[in-house]
Amino acid sequence: MAKENYGAGSLTVLEGLDAVRKRPGMYIGTTDSQGLMHCLWEIIDNSVDEALAGACDHIVVTLHSDGSIEVADNGRGIPVDVEPKTKLTGVEVVLTKLHAGAKFGNSSYGASGGLHGVGSSVVNALSSRLDVEVDRDGKTHHMSFHQGHPGVYTDADPEHPSPDAPFKRTRKNRPTELEIIGKVSPKTTGTRIRYWADPEIFNDTAEFSYEQLIDRVRQTSFLVPGLKITVIDENIPETGDESVDAMVEVDAPADETTQADGNTGDAQPAQPRYSHARVEEFLHNGGVKDFVDFLSKGESVSDIWRITGEDTYVEETQAVGEGGELHAQKVTRDCAVDIAMRWTNGYDTTLRSFVNVVETPGGGMHVDGFLQGITKQIRKAVEDNARKLKVNLKDSNMKVERDDIMAGLVAVVTVRIAEPQFQGQTKDVLGTAQVKPIVTRMTDRQFGEMITGSKRGYKEQSGRVLEKIVGEMHARIQARKTKEVTRRKNALESASMPPKLSDCQPGNDDVAELFIVEGDSALGTAKAARNSGFQALLPIRGKILNVQKASLAQMLSNKECAAIIQVVGAGSGASFDIEQARYDKIIMMTDADVDGAHIRILLLTLFYRYMRPLIEHGHVYAAVPPLHRIALTGSHKGEFIYTYSDDELAGKLAELDGRHIGYNDDIQRYKGLGEMDADQLADTTMDPRTRMLRRIRMEDAEQASEIFSLLMGDDVPPRKAFIVENADDFDRSKIDT
Repeated sequence: MAKENYGAGSLTVLEGLDAVRKRPGMYIGTTDSQGLMHCLWEIIDNSVDEALAGACDHIVVTLHSDGSIEVADNGRGIPVDVEPKTKLTGVEVVLTKLHAGAKFGNSSYGASGGLHGVGSSVVNALSSRLDVEVDRDGKTHHMSFHQGHPGVYTDADPEHPSPDAPFKRTRKNRPTELEIIGKVSPKTTGTRIRYWADPEIFNDTAEFSYEQLIDRVRQTSFLVPGLKITVIDENIPETGDESVDAMVEVDAPADETTQADGNTGDAQPAQPRYSHARVEEFLHNGGVKDFVDFLSKGESVSDIWRITGEDTYVEETQAVGEGGELHAQKVTRDCAVDIAMRWTNGYDTTLRSFVNVVETPGGGMHVDGFLQGITKQIRKAVEDNARKLKVNLKDSNMKVERDDIMAGLVAVVTVRIAEPQFQGQTKDVLGTAQVKPIVTRMTDRQFGEMITGSKRGYKEQSGRVLEKIVGEMHARIQARKTKEVTRRKNALESASMPPKLSDCQPGNDDVAELFIVEGDSALGTAKAARNSGFQALLPIRGKILNVQKASLAQMLSNKECAAIIQVVGAGSGASFDIEQARYDKIIMMTDADVDGAHIRILLLTLFYRYMRPLIEHGHVYAAVPPLHRIALTGSHKGEFIYTYSDDELAGKLAELDGRHIGYNDDIQRYKGLGEMDADQLADTTMDPRTRMLRRIRMEDAEQASEIFSLLMGDDVPPRKAFIVENADDFDRSKIDT
C-alpha cells in the first residue's frame, strides 16, 4: 500500500538553509566536538583568506564567557551593497545563500582555503544566533540572524546580547535588516562575526577544545607571515590568581621577542593587557622556516633549507558568464611554492603539507613532487660520492630508499594556487596534477645545488646529511639480513625447499612476493618476467586437493598442499605463526577462465582452513591477467591496450572508433598466461608499477566459514538449494573470470 501512495505529494523540498539544519553532517561532518570546531574553522578561514589576499594583517578570536565566539578582522569587510541577482545586500547573500561568495570568480581571491562557498552560511544555519558587523565606507553596518533567518533581536542589555532575547523574523516583502549603527574612519574596514552554536543541533558530548584552537592559530601564523592572530579567552574566573592573570604569550624565536604591537625589539617580559582574561598572540615573519624550527626535535644535522619559487600552469575550468551560466575555458594559474626542511639526528619523520592554508594530511601532488625531487638528487649525490661514503655501487642492495631519506627529516611543504582540486570533501589530498611537475622542477634545481654542496655555505652540511642517509641505508640492510636469517631458519633447517620453487634473493622479506603459478608453460614465461630480487615462483599442476572435504592427514600427504605450506614457512593450523611467513604477499596467478577461477577457490580454501591469518592480515592476493590485447595503428602504432572482460573490450573498441583511433582487427585473446611473452606478462600482471592485484579480505569470519562449508563441503543438497535460490540474482559482472 505504501508504494501505491507514493507520488509527487510525498516529496519534501527544503528551502534555503533548512537543508543544512536537516542534514548538518553533510556540511560539517559530525554534530559532536569535531563539528563544533569545524564551524569555528570556517569563520576563521574566511578572515585568513582576506590575509592571503593582502587585505588583512590582524585577526582577533574572542571566546566570550556566555559561550559565544567572535572572530574579527581588519580585512576589506563583507560587501554591503545590493547584489543584483538576489536584490539582497552582500552580507545577507554571504550568510544565507549556499555556494555564494567571491571565491568562485577569478579576481577577488588569488588563493584561498574555503572554496565551496558554504562556510559562513552553514555556521549561520547551525547557530541559535549570529551577529555580524561590517566596517566599510566610513560606516559600521549591523545585522542579526536566528538559525539562519534574518531579523531583529530586542536585547534587554545591548552590551550583553543573548540568543534567548525576543526575535522578530524579517518579512519576505521587507528590505534587508542590515542597518547602520555607527561611523568609522573612511580607512577603517573589517568584519566581526559573533555566533552562538545551537544546542538543538550539537549533541551533549560536543565540547570546545582550546588546545585545538591554539594549535590551529599557531599553524596559521606560520603559514601567513606577518599575520598577527590574537586569542582572548574570557572564561578565566576572576580569582586574582597569577596563573590566570592576563599576559600576552608570544611564540617567537629564542633570539627575539615579539611585542604586543607586533614589532620586534629587545627581549622583555610580556605585559598584562586584558583584565582577567587569558590572551595569546601569534606573529611569525619567518613563515615555514619558523614552522620547521618549531617542529624540530633533537640535534640538528643541517640548517633549515628553503625552496621557493613561482611558476604557471594551464588548467581547464568552469567559468561563470555574465548571465550566470557556466562554460569551460582554459586559464593560466599561478603556483607559488614554499618549502622548508631540516634533518635532525633522530629517526622519526615530520612532514606537514598545506595548500594555501588548508592542511593536507594525506599529501598529494605537491608532496609527491617534493619527495620525487629530493630522492632523485640524493641518489645522484650518493653515486657521485660513493667512494667517500663507502657505497659499493655494484651491490644492487646498496641503493638509497625513500625511508632512508625520510629518517630524521622535518619538512613543511606549501603551495598557493587558485581553486585547488582536492580528492574528497575532507581536503586531505591535493589532486591538481599540474602542481607536481612544478614542485619537482624547483626541488631538482634548488635542492640539487644544496645537496651537492655547490651552493655557498652548504658543502659541510650536505656532507653530514649524506652521511646520515647512507648510515640509515646500511642499518636497514643489516637489519633486513638479520631478520632474513631468523625468519628462514626453521623452514630451511627442517627440510629443503621443493625443487620446483624458484625463490627470490634473500634480504627482501618485507616486500617479498610468492606467485603460485598455474602450469609449467606459464612458469617459463613468469621466470623471464619476474624480478628475482623479491619475486618467487611456485608452480602447481592442475587443481589441488579440496581440503574442505579432506582430512588433515590427506591434506599433509598431498604434494601440492604440502609444498605450499612448506614454502610459506609459517606452519599450519593452530601452530601457524604469521611472523615466520617468508613472503609479504601470496599471489595466486591463474588463467582468466573458469578453470583458473576454480583453482583460486581451491587455493583460498587451503589458506582459509590452514593459514587463515594470511587472509585476515591482507597478505593473500589474486593476480588479474588481461583477456585481450588491442594493437593500435597509425600514429599510435606500437601502443597496446589491455582489457579484462568482453564487455570492457566492446566498450573500449567503441571508444576508439568514436575517437577515430585505428587498431588491428585481429585482436589477440589470451587463453592462458603461457600465451603471453615475458614483457606482456610483466607489464600486465607482475610489475608492481603497472599491474593490478585483488586483495582477498575476510570481513566476517563466521559468515566466511559458513560459505566455505556450503560451497566447498561434501554436503550436496544445501549447495544445490543455494544455487537454485540465488539463480535470479546472477550478476555476470561479479563473476571473477
